[in-house]
Amino acid sequence: MPDASAAVKKKKKRKNKNSISNFGAFLISLITIALLILVIVFGYVFINMIVVVNGDPVINLESSRNNQNQTSFLYANNEEGKQIELLRLHGEENRIWVDLEKIPENTKKAFIALEDKRFTEHKGVDWYRTLGVMVKQNGQGGSTITQQLVKNLTGKNEVTFVRKYNEILSALNLEKNFTKDQIIEAYLNTVYLGQGCYGVETAAETYFGKSASELNISESAVIAAITQAPYTFEPFNHRDNNRKRQMYCLDLMLEQGKISKQEYDEAVAYDLIFTNDADYVPSKEELARQKQQKEASVSTEFQSFYVDFVISDVIDRLQSDLGYSYSEATSMIYGGGLRIYTAVDLDIQKKLDTIYINKTNWLDKNAQSATTVMDYKGRVVAICGQAGEKEGNRVLNRASDSPRPPGSTIKPLTAYAPGIELNKINWSTYVRDYSIRYNGKYWPKNYSGNYGSGGNVSVQVALAKSLNTVPARIIVNMLGTDTSYDYLKNKFHISTLVDEKDNSPAPLTVGSMTYGITSLDLTAAYASFGNGGYYYHPYSFYYIEDSNGKVLIDNRNPKGEQIISPETAEVMLHLLQTVTTSSYGTGVDYKVRNFDTYAKSGTTDNNYDKWFVGGTPYYVAATWYGYDVPKTIYTSHNPAGTIYRTVMNKIHSGLPHKEFEYKGDAEMHYYCTSTGKLASRSCYSTAVGWYKKDELPDYCSGHYRSYRRSSNNDEDSDSNDTGSNNDSVRVNQNSDDE
Repeated sequence: MPDASAAVKKKKKRKNKNSISNFGAFLISLITIALLILVIVFGYVFINMIVVVNGDPVINLESSRNNQNQTSFLYANNEEGKQIELLRLHGEENRIWVDLEKIPENTKKAFIALEDKRFTEHKGVDWYRTLGVMVKQNGQGGSTITQQLVKNLTGKNEVTFVRKYNEILSALNLEKNFTKDQIIEAYLNTVYLGQGCYGVETAAETYFGKSASELNISESAVIAAITQAPYTFEPFNHRDNNRKRQMYCLDLMLEQGKISKQEYDEAVAYDLIFTNDADYVPSKEELARQKQQKEASVSTEFQSFYVDFVISDVIDRLQSDLGYSYSEATSMIYGGGLRIYTAVDLDIQKKLDTIYINKTNWLDKNAQSATTVMDYKGRVVAICGQAGEKEGNRVLNRASDSPRPPGSTIKPLTAYAPGIELNKINWSTYVRDYSIRYNGKYWPKNYSGNYGSGGNVSVQVALAKSLNTVPARIIVNMLGTDTSYDYLKNKFHISTLVDEKDNSPAPLTVGSMTYGITSLDLTAAYASFGNGGYYYHPYSFYYIEDSNGKVLIDNRNPKGEQIISPETAEVMLHLLQTVTTSSYGTGVDYKVRNFDTYAKSGTTDNNYDKWFVGGTPYYVAATWYGYDVPKTIYTSHNPAGTIYRTVMNKIHSGLPHKEFEYKGDAEMHYYCTSTGKLASRSCYSTAVGWYKKDELPDYCSGHYRSYRRSSNNDEDSDSNDTGSNNDSVRVNQNSDDE
């Protein structure tokens, strides 16, 4: 019989062989699958490499230039009409893009020698250098200039294989789609070089006070030396570190044949002088620029209120005209490389700033004030939003951003101009000087505190005296508040109105508005009286260019909106001049020296705010005076008028004589001071008025004569009164009692 134990052993041996065989098959299958996966992965990677490297540009250098943060420039014209650089604006990245042809050849060589000696030979990746870094045989980094450019443009610098792989592919792609010149230009304008400087232009200006085009070999090596570690090698704070790295750069330039031995020796021996050295002397160009900027501003520490205004204006216009968001517009002005050609008159702005900083002719040195000065086509020539020294950039500008109740300066906009335009009133229309019934009581009171004289006064007298009762009657009884409000909002473009609150008698008559009006808005509105009835949107710049020279927004040919007729504007211009020429006019003490002046004063409840607005044939301006936290201004005169007169006299000093251009068909006529109608031979007392040609009053006739000496007749004190006899003729008229 066969041995049973041997059979069992044989069976076990066969089973073990089968197990080994099965494991081997499994292992082979596993290896096969792994190899297949590797083939697929490497195949995908290889195909991806081919597609990426040979495809469309992964990074478009042209668009990247536009998307790079670049320093913006503000320009202005000086007194000689020469364009000067007013200011530079930038955020954390101070970059001025400079074309390659303006960068010295030796500057390019310095960077190439130090960062990528085979730049002109490789195709984006220096494989020799990369392998050398991998085996630790090369002290330099493995990234080429092209790879560094990719890193600069993408902002990706994490230490991962995936990032490095994508960087290599992008570098190879760049070299396929762009020339070496395009790549080195982009690199030299994007590399960070310490002290907030991006690119060689701002680095050259910051460290040496010159343009990149003026750099010599030694200076070029200093700047190139910063690249490896900007915070360690920048020369202001780490001069020894920078010197060692600079010498290493010069050694490489000599070794690589990029400079001669003589050039090397001269560069090593060159006495470097940095802008923070005591013996630094700015170049003629830099001195001229510093002088221009100093002459353009009273303060050397902070930018002027005009610059603040320009920044806000540009941000607003980028949003309204080009559809930018606020954050996008802000980024554009601080990093878009804009060229902004401001409309400031540097001489006027400096005079305005000087008066405000020194608080010249100030009633209370603790009070605040704001003034806007414009021409008659919307150009803001000067603006100041604070009394005293400016304490920062883009601080509160009370002239453009802080509305205050306008008091009686509202009346020409809501009552008199609309009334004349709609033929409800004229120069000599008589209106009762007495309060109306409003909300169950008599309202308003005049500035003197009474409800009015009860008699009839002409529109001219009411305006010059700044009566409250007469415009209240014009608005409520003749125009209606809706019409008055429409003129204020849609004709004169006051931007701070609240529809549901300000469309009512009190805000429209005495200016007790929800928020108030800014000096800027008020100036633009009043300009329409001096330019034939046009409204021009205020602007602070002529035009804006992007970094490529394309005009983005253009104000050089402003288009005005005809908001009132030329005839109405002319009548208003004459009416408002009586504020400064009539003995009873509220602006008689604030007329601009040697120039015709139209004007209107304003005072709010409790004497919290004082205003004065008006113009000459040259400029129109609005001045507010008061306190940030409102409190009573104790004075019998108008401190806003005093500041206005001080500013305007200073501005107009030395200007040739000029008269207003009257663009309408308004006519001057004598009128009867008793009836307000055109004077006839039977009228005993007359005065001069201005009227729309097609809306002349009837001629006076049929006096009911009641002769008496009139020492209180309003018209007798009119500076234009031509009456030869102090006896006035009173007539029985239907008064507009409530």
